[in-house]
Amino acid sequence: MGITFRKETFRDDFTFKNSPEHIRRFPFPFHEDSYMYAVNIEPHVVGPKGSVLENLIDVDEHYVAEMQDRALVLAEDPLRCQSLPHMTLAGWDLLELLMEQQALGYPEHFTLTRDGDRWRWINRPLGIDDTFTFGDTSTLPYGPMEYITRQSQGDFCILDQRDGNLWMDAGMVTTQADWSLDFDIGMNFFEWHAPVPLAHEKGIFVRALKFLTNIQQGKPARRLNWTMTINPRLDTSPENYHKWGPDRATVTPENVGDKVHLRVELQSFWRLPRSNGIVFPIRCYLIKMDELVTQPKWARRLHRVIRDLPDELANYKGLTRYRPTLVEWLSKLDDGRTTSPGFGPE
Repeated sequence: MGITFRKETFRDDFTFKNSPEHIRRFPFPFHEDSYMYAVNIEPHVVGPKGSVLENLIDVDEHYVAEMQDRALVLAEDPLRCQSLPHMTLAGWDLLELLMEQQALGYPEHFTLTRDGDRWRWINRPLGIDDTFTFGDTSTLPYGPMEYITRQSQGDFCILDQRDGNLWMDAGMVTTQADWSLDFDIGMNFFEWHAPVPLAHEKGIFVRALKFLTNIQQGKPARRLNWTMTINPRLDTSPENYHKWGPDRATVTPENVGDKVHLRVELQSFWRLPRSNGIVFPIRCYLIKMDELVTQPKWARRLHRVIRDLPDELANYKGLTRYRPTLVEWLSKLDDGRTTSPGFGPE
């Protein structure tokens, strides 16, 4: 049985919403009633049926709408997709990975057939049926990385490993939480993470880099990250701050439930076979407060997390201006009961 794709927008009239089934599969990022930045990396293995981890690359009801929004972002700003010249082989690696995973997880929507280097890719939701020669860029309408990431949910950074470090040398980034690929392209791991508070002092990034540079092919890893967004806007880039930044001043006690969204990133890390690079998919999920609090455990826990969040992290995540309003609204849904362990709803 195939996915029913929603017709919705992530800008202007903001018609995005989650179905009841999609609310329950949302990757809620807090396993306890407090939060502090941590490495929190684990093996990226298949999870429970019906969850966002059922397949290693997730495709959901927002797929078609997200791809339409990506096309709009790229038409406005082509620099959201960049690849340095030495990263073409890694782009082919990524194309293979995403085609294989999407065809494996969703055969009713995607088909990949191969006859040596002659490949045929069918993407039914987007109406694509292309035959091309693997490794020959001239046989695709875009470079391999751009071609497949125009058809894949989430952002993608391809990291070149050299000199004991990781370098962000290619990416498709249109759904980011206030950072810029155009600014970070060519930076190393510590440089692009420089703005994160508290984590450097705790040595988190030193440990994370050691782990990532030792990732083996066929053994991907993952972690969850989160922030908050006002309105269901995917493109919260620095380049477009003038469009979304002022939204933070529009939160009131009356509209918190509709305007404030928890934004969760499922970040995974894969070793690429030919280039030896690492691809870093950053899959963004959005849920408005009115949807999230239909799960009482999540409502209680989110209240406690946001209430007790260190000020440095609240400021870094852009919550400071509307945090008191959000905490007050959530407090009315916190009955003081003990929350059960783990991420899932009760």
